[in-house]
Amino acid sequence: MIAWLMMASWSPYIVGAGIGVLTWLTFLLSDRPLGCSTAYAKTAGMVESAISRKNTEAMPYYRKVPPAIDWQWMIIIGILIGAFLSASLSGSFTVLVVPPVFAAVFGTDPGVRLLTALLGGILMGMGARWAGGCTSGHGISGTLQLSLASWVAAGCFFIGGILVAGLMYGFAFL
Repeated sequence: MIAWLMMASWSPYIVGAGIGVLTWLTFLLSDRPLGCSTAYAKTAGMVESAISRKNTEAMPYYRKVPPAIDWQWMIIIGILIGAFLSASLSGSFTVLVVPPVFAAVFGTDPGVRLLTALLGGILMGMGARWAGGCTSGHGISGTLQLSLASWVAAGCFFIGGILVAGLMYGFAFL
């Protein structure tokens, strides 16, 4: 079993089945879909509340979604811990300021990488709020519930990802 945990990459079929079981357990134990993008919005609300609690409490979004550390926030912590453990156990853990694929196209300037990551994160966060959920919320939990909106959102995630990758790295990979 430990040898399996130490592999550099796992079977996508086994991992997919594991995510499916995790989704079932999430519904069973919390009666909520698996997803974590709302945690980022809640974190922004906690930061904003520390600066101006009165303004934050007056915002309709934060009245509906109170900024607090909850189970979605813990999913993000679990993702970070799990990724670290997986990379450490497989011997592939490394700290990269600029990943090789990015460096090959855009160079090794950490400032460019930081700006690109920040802009991408902002756009993804806005998209997740606009779509009413993230890729895991729609692509896993929503499609599992046969939600038409989630199937459309998941399709748009794939199309958008392919188009952006094509624009950034060229369409030679197609």
